[in-house]
Amino acid sequence: MLRRHRAPYLHDCDPLTGEVIRSSKATAVRYECDRPGELVHVVVKKNGRIPDGGGWKAHGRHMGPTWAKKRTRIGYDYVHSMVDDHSRLAYSEILPDEKGTTCAGFIFRAAGYFAGHGIPRTERVITDNHFYYRRSADVAAVIRAFDARGKFIKPHCPWQNGKVECFNRTLQTERAYRQDFLDNAERAAALALWLEVSNNQRRHTALGGLSPTSRLSPT
Repeated sequence: MLRRHRAPYLHDCDPLTGEVIRSSKATAVRYECDRPGELVHVVVKKNGRIPDGGGWKAHGRHMGPTWAKKRTRIGYDYVHSMVDDHSRLAYSEILPDEKGTTCAGFIFRAAGYFAGHGIPRTERVITDNHFYYRRSADVAAVIRAFDARGKFIKPHCPWQNGKVECFNRTLQTERAYRQDFLDNAERAAALALWLEVSNNQRRHTALGGLSPTSRLSPT
């Protein structure tokens, strides 16, 4: 019945919002760039911060002695991520916002990380149509500094940025929500180790069961 009504599969949807984030045979033709650095995907994902002592995942939905404590605004972490289309090498940082200067700084550092892992040049950078990507002079300037070209996905077509959206979902389920963290700093500190394992040891179906670094030249 769901198929008759063209409802998407669960594995094509964000587990938290239900939005379609992965392309399928009905919506797109799968592609892969021929060489590392030919195209990189960039996106920002908001994560609710964890209050000191742990949040609902550690203590249940009714954590806290008062309604006021439950309603306390703790804000968000902004997880900026870049994924190489060919190798699936990924780099992420947790930053305080998603303003143009912040996005530009992240892209600069991510390109440096890629260069240190065997991707000396970034040729094209694809992002969604967020205001700070499309209108930021800082983002445009940093992309020009690499002699690269900026590219935007078609509006309302997140699957065109599917490789980094898929990475984001894995980052959420395997890093942010798999274990119970007792504060926000503990969860943030787990990111670097998770990235190291993901890039060097984690097997990727799209890479024939190999890790992203298997597609890169030794450095």
